[in-house]
Amino acid sequence: MKKLMAVFFLSLFSIGAFAQDNSKATVPYRSFITELGGPGVLFSVNYDTRFKKQSFGWGGRIGVGFTTSYRNNSYYDPALGGYVYVGEGKNVSALTVPVQLNYLFGKEGSKSALEVGGGATYVGRKAAFLNFEDRDGKASVYGNASFMYRRMPTNGGFSWRVGFTPLIGDGFIQPSAAASVGFNF
Repeated sequence: MKKLMAVFFLSLFSIGAFAQDNSKATVPYRSFITELGGPGVLFSVNYDTRFKKQSFGWGGRIGVGFTTSYRNNSYYDPALGGYVYVGEGKNVSALTVPVQLNYLFGKEGSKSALEVGGGATYVGRKAAFLNFEDRDGKASVYGNASFMYRRMPTNGGFSWRVGFTPLIGDGFIQPSAAASVGFNF
């Protein structure tokens, strides 16, 4: 039994030593990100990748998220010169799908990057969030942008981002911020 245990542990250590060939280290160019704020509006889970197998350069992201807001039942009456409220309001939740093309600026081997990107966010129904008006409850698409500082490990692992992420739509540019944590691989 002791010989069997010794062979088992030796084989485990030899597999581990064999797997640690650092001469062909891979560069992490993909990320799984959870984000508060940003193009997903309230909360989103995203997959981000570079188009080439390198840490910096052109890439894209896609995610799924949700937002919630309070919708009142009102309409603007020009004869009265104000809003008329009819009945009680209600909380509305909406599915969001942010899609973005982005570019990471930085030096190869650096842990820091500047992310600049733009894209669109699909909102499952038009929730009355931020400064955008809501009168019909239909789905809509808003433009988004990102200007983020990204801190990422050179060999993969935990990463984080913070930055400015405005939403654009219905004649408004709504300033917004985002903070996210993720895993690079």
